[in-house]
Amino acid sequence: MQPFTYAEASTLPSALDLAAANDAMFVAGGTDMLQLLQEDVLSPATLVGIGHLPFAGVEIDADGARIGAMARLSAVADDTRIQQLFPLLAQALMETASPQVRNMATIGGNLLQRTRCLYFRDSAAPCNKRRPGSGCAAMDGQNRINAVFGGSRSCIAAYPGDMAVALVALDATLETRGPQGPRHIKIADLHVVPGDTPQVETVLHPGEIITCVRIPANAVAASSHYLKVRDRASFEWALVSVAAALRRDGEFVHAARIVAGAVGTIPWRLPNVEARLAGHRLDRESARAAGQAAAEGADPRPGNTYKVRLLQNAVERALLIAGGLL
Repeated sequence: MQPFTYAEASTLPSALDLAAANDAMFVAGGTDMLQLLQEDVLSPATLVGIGHLPFAGVEIDADGARIGAMARLSAVADDTRIQQLFPLLAQALMETASPQVRNMATIGGNLLQRTRCLYFRDSAAPCNKRRPGSGCAAMDGQNRINAVFGGSRSCIAAYPGDMAVALVALDATLETRGPQGPRHIKIADLHVVPGDTPQVETVLHPGEIITCVRIPANAVAASSHYLKVRDRASFEWALVSVAAALRRDGEFVHAARIVAGAVGTIPWRLPNVEARLAGHRLDRESARAAGQAAAEGADPRPGNTYKVRLLQNAVERALLIAGGLL
């Protein structure tokens, strides 16, 4: 771990001022940041603590939910209003990490967690995301957990999170504050595919802080399910995850939002699956056909070919559960 200075921000303006210094990074719960510092993946000159900024509330009204970016994952997952109105989000949060981590990790920080790619986490290995131009060792190396969608010749690192996958399915939006003023960003637009610049992971500007997440009231929230497939039953990253949200009348699906996790370089929406469902009856046959469509466009490497079949099965199962057929 490299030496750094630490400054605690008590107000939003002071946080923005502190972040204006060269090579400064924000930290709140710190559950991912600590590992990255210890592994010498990150070496900021200054860490700006923002965990005590007044953005930790959860508000519910007729328009939906407003969740402060400093809210702890456990507090949101345990909120009975979230469980009732947005069960998909509560399920995804309860599948995240361990109770101890959820008690520390924040909503904003969780959205910005970094990939678990072995080579990104190894400071001695070539990695274009960590050191642009050095190469991507995962291409021909250990790529079992890497992405099968959205990759490029420069990077196939998979986005690892659970919560963002659910929030994309719920059409959620971020509010941010930064040197250039406030912004509203669709969470579906927050992360960017690597292309030739894998070191650029989000559309956030330098010094910009996430202040809250807004989830609109919507009809797909009621009939939904989050399915996570992993190597062990708890405290494990997804191999494949699926957020399925349906607007339906009985067995008839009017609209669907299907998003996959751990298979793409960003939370990966599956419009081809959604198109197979909209305007049709949901039954075991149609769920199986929709699941098969989930693999369209996949580009696996030798070590993660299994993810294609796993995704197909996971989509099928998530749809059956969301539709009340399992």
